[in-house]
Amino acid sequence: MPPAGPLRSSEPIAIDARAADNLRYIREAMERAGEFTAVPGWGGVAMGATALLAAVWAARQTTPRLWLAVWLVEAVVAITIAATSAARKSHRARMPLFSGPGRKFALSFAPPILVGALLTVVLFRAGLVTALPGTWLLLYGTAVVTGGAFSVRIVPVMGLCFMALGVAAFFSPERWNDHFMAAGFGCLQILFGLIIAKRYGG
Repeated sequence: MPPAGPLRSSEPIAIDARAADNLRYIREAMERAGEFTAVPGWGGVAMGATALLAAVWAARQTTPRLWLAVWLVEAVVAITIAATSAARKSHRARMPLFSGPGRKFALSFAPPILVGALLTVVLFRAGLVTALPGTWLLLYGTAVVTGGAFSVRIVPVMGLCFMALGVAAFFSPERWNDHFMAAGFGCLQILFGLIIAKRYGG
């Protein structure tokens, strides 16, 4: 019987590489689980479209009270669109809307919005209606940045753009106010809505 030949040693298993891949997968899965992904992209586009219409309508009003009324109606419409769109997107993803990340998003988003509502009353009663566009843009941007800390990366970027517009509105002529509102709540909302819809599933 011929002697058995030497056993061939198999290639060493790259345990370190496999462990690194597994850790990377686990880390990415945990990051996804910690993100609020129900931010509505197409809902944002719809919100932007209604804001553009509101900007045109508001610019035609003859009194501060009527101007404010137009934007308050638009705020109600936008909130309705956002809530409905987020609920639908969350349902499609089979994730509760107010899961851990969703709850954190809402709790971070709400305070600047509530401050904006309070300042709306204060500034209107003080006759400082011209300060409202800058205030709204700045505080909405702040809400998006703080809430966006628990969402996908593009959301805080959108918030920073709103904040920049708000600052610019404070130092611009009064006649530009509706243009800033259209640029922010209209154009920016549509632009980032399209990006979110394309990259993050609607």
